[in-house]
Amino acid sequence: MADATLEAAPPEATQQPPLKAETVSLSTPSPPEYASVEETEPPLASVALELEKEALQPSEPPVPVEERLKEAVTVIEKTTPLSPPPPELTLAMEHVSVTSTEKETIPPPPAVVAEAPPSLPVSQPLAAALAVPQESDSPVRKEVVEPENLKPIEKKKAPESMVSFKEESNKLSDLSDFEQKALEELKFLVREALNTGAFALASPSDISNLPEEASIWGVPLLKDDRSDVILLKFLRARDFKVKESFTMLKNTIKWRKEFNVDELIKEDMGDDLEKVVFMHGHDKEGHPVCYNVYGEFQNKELYAKTFADEEKRMKFLRWRIQFLERSIRKLDFTPGGINTIFQISDLKNSPGPGKKELRIATKQALQILQDNYPEFVAKQVFINVPWWYLAFYTMMSPFLTQRTKSKFVFASPSKTAETLFKYISPEQVPIQYGGLSVDFCECNPVFTVDDPATEITVKPATKQTVEIIVNEKCIIVWELRVVSWEVSYSAEYVPNTERGYTVIIQKTRKIAPTDEPVISNSYKISELGKILLTVDNPTAKKKKLLYRFKVVPYDN
Repeated sequence: MADATLEAAPPEATQQPPLKAETVSLSTPSPPEYASVEETEPPLASVALELEKEALQPSEPPVPVEERLKEAVTVIEKTTPLSPPPPELTLAMEHVSVTSTEKETIPPPPAVVAEAPPSLPVSQPLAAALAVPQESDSPVRKEVVEPENLKPIEKKKAPESMVSFKEESNKLSDLSDFEQKALEELKFLVREALNTGAFALASPSDISNLPEEASIWGVPLLKDDRSDVILLKFLRARDFKVKESFTMLKNTIKWRKEFNVDELIKEDMGDDLEKVVFMHGHDKEGHPVCYNVYGEFQNKELYAKTFADEEKRMKFLRWRIQFLERSIRKLDFTPGGINTIFQISDLKNSPGPGKKELRIATKQALQILQDNYPEFVAKQVFINVPWWYLAFYTMMSPFLTQRTKSKFVFASPSKTAETLFKYISPEQVPIQYGGLSVDFCECNPVFTVDDPATEITVKPATKQTVEIIVNEKCIIVWELRVVSWEVSYSAEYVPNTERGYTVIIQKTRKIAPTDEPVISNSYKISELGKILLTVDNPTAKKKKLLYRFKVVPYDN
């Protein structure tokens, strides 16, 4: 940040006392009280005794400067109605005030996201086909959230059809008696197969060439409790029918050897498709997030290079299996660990179902995944859903179980960011999908996915003010974003001194959706005061305000 930004001159500065925060403080620690200068000093004898006591007590480690600065920063969020408000928006204006501290970060409550109704015409492209394996047939309803514009404003009821897939525990103590019995029976069949060489490709008579153990996804079967997690995946994929689960496991091990998966993950298959499928961040439950961006295939050259003939389609399938295998090997297969992936399929500009080559590749991928990769999807979210989805999804639906479809969530383009924020924190969501996350590089040297962001709802016809009150000299660096802008933004610094000048850091300006997605700025606090970040929402739609900041010490 340029020095001019840090040392902003007060244009048209006006003398005014510091603004008072008109909010109710919730669980906000009071600033440290400093000893009065007029206190009477103790006699020298008392000082000697106190020093002797302190010498006998263990000394506490010094508090790092960064932690001390965090304690000295208080954040206040204020919502006030714009004046004059439009008559039709009067009911939507409520005064909300929340106070929190940087040290005691209170995560915002999860927003109720209105997702696209099931009647919305949508489709499942190759991304979903490669991401969603076949699973068990237990009937669980698909997650559908009623759109906000269809709800009566006066009732504000939560969506009723919120029943969706909930990931089961892999701890033995959490399994039912029936499930534990099924697991023990499957382990017995696996142990018998290992002893007789049933998992080997060699003939049963050639015992000398049989492997001593069988492994899958880098986990040796029956060696430790990680094997239980693997076997539970196959049991759940077949609704705890032991013989069917064992057959599926046996066929999977056979396919992996024929497909030569263990050697495939070591191959160098290039980086032409690195923008098509990539891992980025984690969801709120710790699952790694995989993005499938098949709009990249609008590039005719890339599409032809990937799907033009059977050889190219097979190469793409091998690349996708390689990517999936490498991602799976990073999972934690211990009971209670994270052993599933959060899948996101971006359908924006994705090739339609009329593409013959795409249909062929989709069918091949579905067959492999439903047979050999059970229970690896924690949630499957389709974003930027186009109008043509329903016909293609109807065509592919018979290949998917109710359990698999219960993990599906659909979001239209206007609801993409809100839907993702329901499951993933904004700092973990890539910038192109409405979040704050970019690859850590020289262009973004300050914030990473480890720096939490705060999410606020800016109601229609209201002004949202974020006050960053600083009690020590430092440099404040912040990022701010409003999902689908169409708002006015300003920033100013207000000193604590009565005759201090308010410094305008950013003059009020309108920001359109086509402008920069994230605003970054900083200010050097040479005298104590507060930073005011203000967003005016004059529209009839609520907005999502995201912000985060860092406190950086500086030498006097």
